[in-house]
Amino acid sequence: MKLARTRSTAAAATAVLAVLALATACNRESTASTQASGGDKPAIGIDLPRSDSDFWNSYADYVKKDLDKDGIKALPLSNSQNDVTKLVANVQVFENTGAKAVVMAPQDTGAIASTLDALAAKKIPVVSVDTRPDKGDVYMVVRADNRAYGTKACEFLGKQLGGTGKVAELQGALDSINGRDRSEAFAACMKEKFPKITVFELPTDWKGDVASAKLQSLLAQHPDLGGIYMQAGGVFLQPTLALLQQKGLLKPAGEKGHISIVSNDGIPQEFDAIRKGQIDATISQPADLYAKYAVFYAQAAAEGKTFKPGATDHGSTIVKLPNGLEDQLPAPLVTKKTVDDTSLWGNNISR
Repeated sequence: MKLARTRSTAAAATAVLAVLALATACNRESTASTQASGGDKPAIGIDLPRSDSDFWNSYADYVKKDLDKDGIKALPLSNSQNDVTKLVANVQVFENTGAKAVVMAPQDTGAIASTLDALAAKKIPVVSVDTRPDKGDVYMVVRADNRAYGTKACEFLGKQLGGTGKVAELQGALDSINGRDRSEAFAACMKEKFPKITVFELPTDWKGDVASAKLQSLLAQHPDLGGIYMQAGGVFLQPTLALLQQKGLLKPAGEKGHISIVSNDGIPQEFDAIRKGQIDATISQPADLYAKYAVFYAQAAAEGKTFKPGATDHGSTIVKLPNGLEDQLPAPLVTKKTVDDTSLWGNNISR
């Protein structure tokens, strides 16, 4: 926004306020490396979605490493802390400070449409990571097939329970495409393949304390619970294991009374839990590839490059969406047999 200037003192005051506004914008993370790198390359703005999840903290670490390694010109990183209002404010700062492309991971995929429309009007392309906005143009969505998460979790638990019993599903936010995809696929698979398994759906809004409270109430009513599907190990793992430990229900795999647990994320803590027999499996979301290709596509977008649907050179498939393209990255099921695979990002990141 341009303001009329009638006096030099007003101009100086405006400049000071602009600097202060940039320095104090919502949860911004200024690093010398991202500011100084990139030379004459077009600048990209990157908003990190939250810092209360081990998965997203790992993603943030990978983003910073990729920026340093690839010499990308990035504006100071911001973190919207799972708040769409902060995300909108952070994006406005990117617009005002010269971003030629924006990377975001909107947690509320239905509330970001107007912001995407505003960016499109200014010809600023958007790369969305892990979440697919319900409406509004996107240059590329960098995401794994989240319906496959729900299906893989269902098939694994169904076999573990022998096709019968009771399962708790710790759902993510249902206003998120990821929460909906995982929940719908899990429900459809259970109905079709394991109709004798009773599923208790527990919406949590991706909050660990909510998941723990609802699981505690469910266990009081159904102490014979046989399985748990955690849609996000990054926020659900610790509170779930703590609750089961408190109630004397954290039996190792293979022991009588063990509650079979499958998770989503692929963080190191889940791998440790698999090795200890506390949980049985997880689906590894590629945090490293999310970061790598978010930065790659943002740079490509800023430089005016385009892509088409089809197989990629990195083992994924680009598909056409009503509002853009999506690069569907691979996300393998990890069990005790495969947990030490050195190709998994969860085995290659410091904690």
